[in-house]
Amino acid sequence: MDAPLRAAARALATFDPLAALKSVALRDDPDALALRGVALAQLGDFEVARKLLARAARAFGDRAPAARARCVVAEAEVALASRDLVAAGRALDAAVRVLDASGDLENARFARLQGVRRWLLLGQLRDADAALAALDFEGASARIVASAELLRADIAMRSLHARDARAALERAFAAARRAGLPPLLAEVTRAARGLEAPAARLLRAGKLAPITLASAEAVLASSDLVVNACQREICLCQDRVRLLTRPVLFALAQTLAESLPGAASREALIQRAFGAAKSNESLRARLRVELGRLRRLLRGLAELRATEGGFLLVPRARAKVSVLLPPTDEATSALFALLSSGESWSTSGLAAALGCSQRAVQRALAALQSDGRVEATGRGRSRRWVARPSSDFATTMLLVAAHPQV
Repeated sequence: MDAPLRAAARALATFDPLAALKSVALRDDPDALALRGVALAQLGDFEVARKLLARAARAFGDRAPAARARCVVAEAEVALASRDLVAAGRALDAAVRVLDASGDLENARFARLQGVRRWLLLGQLRDADAALAALDFEGASARIVASAELLRADIAMRSLHARDARAALERAFAAARRAGLPPLLAEVTRAARGLEAPAARLLRAGKLAPITLASAEAVLASSDLVVNACQREICLCQDRVRLLTRPVLFALAQTLAESLPGAASREALIQRAFGAAKSNESLRARLRVELGRLRRLLRGLAELRATEGGFLLVPRARAKVSVLLPPTDEATSALFALLSSGESWSTSGLAAALGCSQRAVQRALAALQSDGRVEATGRGRSRRWVARPSSDFATTMLLVAAHPQV
């Protein structure tokens, strides 16, 4: 590697992309293409960065497999940054094997961390945690350690383990200081603010109040019957009923819980579950069917009693009832939680992360766009959506895991 390339590499290592471009902007050899791609990625021009990295990978070809693998990993990182979760998974495992075989352990660790990030963005917390636990960081750079601890903190926060998240963030901060990289320190600081910001609202005994992630964890660990509207589940001690894919049943459970200490009227249940302004015999019959299904699922946690005016939720062992609500009342809150990271997302990436169809995502994005909450850039395949991050609340509890939490 000649002097200009070394200068560009040093500049990129300290997040100074403009200095790097001064050294390689007019060169088209594979090394320069790769460095230009990384520089443009640091500047946020992801589309051009991916094209340059792909050109560099093709130019290296079979004669320089390790260099080609590094380009593949860099391209995967850029794909993750632009939230193209499908493209980010391509050829990443093969690149890791090549880097291991060439003895480039630092970049192999970095590549594996990109795999963990992808699992995390897809909501696969169990896979992300297992992949991270399998990594060996002995001899790793401070930058790699800080990135790993940030991922560990993110997994802990989304698993509602506030104490573990705080400990991981402290280790990440110490490693970021050793690395001496201001952008990395800023990323750790932003993550730490999420622990102190309101993550949900607690409705208990008719009183509604914002709570932090640690308080939400304490509520879920209590002896209360908890109707968790952030993650669509009902908990009592160690028992848990997940209703993420059964929105009608969860709407009924939430309405029953919010109506306590009184009963929820049949009209309120029909309106909440079915979206009907007026009830009729057909809707009342459907309500009885759905309540029967909910009663069977909650057996052992709570009882549903019919009253003259509606239905009453009676928890097991006279437990108190708490309702965890999202920090906002928006129906699109889960989608906005993903966009609030400040990164741009493709429609396909949002659909993969939320586990729904692209058409459903497009409808939700249209609603947010009409309210001025999100905006789109680009056209066709390069179209991306972005929202300004909210400083008022944390979105951790809205990022629902695809599997039971670790």
